[in-house]
Amino acid sequence: MPDKKSLIRTAALLMAAAAGFLYLGTRGEPEPAAGTVAFAESEWTSEAASSEESLVWVYVCGAVCQEGVYMLPAGSRYQTALEAAGGFSEEADRSFLNLAAVVADGERILVPTQEEAVQLREAESLHASEEQAASDGRIDLNTADKAALTTLPGIGEAKAEAILLYRQENGEFQDIEEIMKVPGIKQGAFDKIKARIKVGIDNG
Repeated sequence: MPDKKSLIRTAALLMAAAAGFLYLGTRGEPEPAAGTVAFAESEWTSEAASSEESLVWVYVCGAVCQEGVYMLPAGSRYQTALEAAGGFSEEADRSFLNLAAVVADGERILVPTQEEAVQLREAESLHASEEQAASDGRIDLNTADKAALTTLPGIGEAKAEAILLYRQENGEFQDIEEIMKVPGIKQGAFDKIKARIKVGIDNG
């Protein structure tokens, strides 16, 4: 029969073994250091962002074979976007767009038909004419306000108000000579301002 000291020693060994098992069970897998986790997460985000930045999305529509939103490599040309949409349809105006232009992310690329292209070119021409007329420095008698009118030679506040009143009562000026019907503006005053006034786009 084991003596008392042997029993105590055996019990102590069993208790130590049990404590070791409990420690290992609660410890589990070692957790990575916080710095390692942050680095891995940052690296993934950076790679994803880099991949996203290398692509652009464009909407190709109009006279193409297959309208839709297409994902293209950044720096692609209109030609590539058009090819992604299956190319021109039969009624497309093939010369309207600059196919060498670089596409932008989120851009809408509209290919017009030949009929639509004629209308678009006419609208562009008219807009260009309007911009040129608006930037020639002359005052439009039908749209100018009091402040603009008083910049004309010999036109003070009283005459500017008379011009506005005339326009209000008689409608738009039909030509620049009509301004001489405004009280206080005669031939002499007209001669001083005729080079600096206009009516609409075509009068000079």
